[in-house]
Amino acid sequence: MNDSLLPRTKLWAHTMHGHGDDVVTAHATSRAAIEPAEQRNREFREEAERLLLNPAASLSSGGGDRLIPEEPDALRTCFERDRDRIVHSTAFRRLAGKTQVVVYPTDHQRTRLTHAIEVAQCAVAMARGIGANAVLADAMALGHDCGHGPGGHASEDAFDQFIPEGYDHGPWGADVVLTDLNLCRETLDGIRNHSWSRPAPSSLEGELVSWADRIAYCAHDLEDAIHAGIVAPSDLPDVVTEVVGTTRRQQLSAFLNAVITTTMASGTVGMDKQTAEALAALRRFNYERIYTRAESTNQSLVVVRVLTALVEYYLRNPAAMPREYRTPEAVRGVVTYVGGMTDRFAFEAAQRFLGWNPAELPMGIGRDSWV
Repeated sequence: MNDSLLPRTKLWAHTMHGHGDDVVTAHATSRAAIEPAEQRNREFREEAERLLLNPAASLSSGGGDRLIPEEPDALRTCFERDRDRIVHSTAFRRLAGKTQVVVYPTDHQRTRLTHAIEVAQCAVAMARGIGANAVLADAMALGHDCGHGPGGHASEDAFDQFIPEGYDHGPWGADVVLTDLNLCRETLDGIRNHSWSRPAPSSLEGELVSWADRIAYCAHDLEDAIHAGIVAPSDLPDVVTEVVGTTRRQQLSAFLNAVITTTMASGTVGMDKQTAEALAALRRFNYERIYTRAESTNQSLVVVRVLTALVEYYLRNPAAMPREYRTPEAVRGVVTYVGGMTDRFAFEAAQRFLGWNPAELPMGIGRDSWV
């Protein structure tokens, strides 16, 4: 072994093969043991779903209802496979570099990736409380924003002008970005229709993800704005503070519990009127004080201008794109490419190919503050 290696590097190398002979363990002192038994395979868990879940829940079955039929996995249910495919996808990883609300986040402010994880936590919590399929809800939630372009919702305004049916991140994610994963029909439906402006999802789990998305972003966008000094807890209207409190933890607890208790009592996925009014008031507050404040509006206008110019550039210069995006439907190929970019990649491309002045970009994009 190279003597110049650091002690920690040498120690790490010594664990290369694990420990033990016939059965290799992770630790020299591993003692975790179970009674040898049959594996809890796919069929075992499918049967457990039928026995334990609410009758309205979506049940996994074999290889799943996919556009391209697949053989069932020996160990994982079809929805477990969907979740795994989303987590390992390029589109999901790119969410780490895409704006949630604050373009230049500090260490603790959200990106699209952390937003998706928090939506998944909310969806799974409600699914468990109601007896829905938590694995399916998790998959939907993790994938729900994979259709978002760089720069937040402003990218939808930029791409709308190029797509005849309009660019909506839900359908775009389900029908364009994630198509190569061959996900189950139920998973795609929840991703496609999670926004409240869309038709209702066809499953109980999809309805829960719609609530989880709104609950999560209302609470965590407020928390981010407070940390950024944009608003203060004392600014919140009384209808919010008196019903659900001022902190993210209080608000999530109140909102999620309200959906669970209301749904179980009424049979309809929803929220009692008082708590729903508090959620609407919080969202309205965020809209007026965070999303549409002057800095956000100006940022959005810049994003639209930059992304519009990038699409037009690549339409004129298709050779500047990777070959897989040079499709017969040229516009859709270009929008797919630009829409898949992270914030940094898109704005660096604007500087490189369009000569965009970094000083005109939103804070954190193309400036020294990224470093």
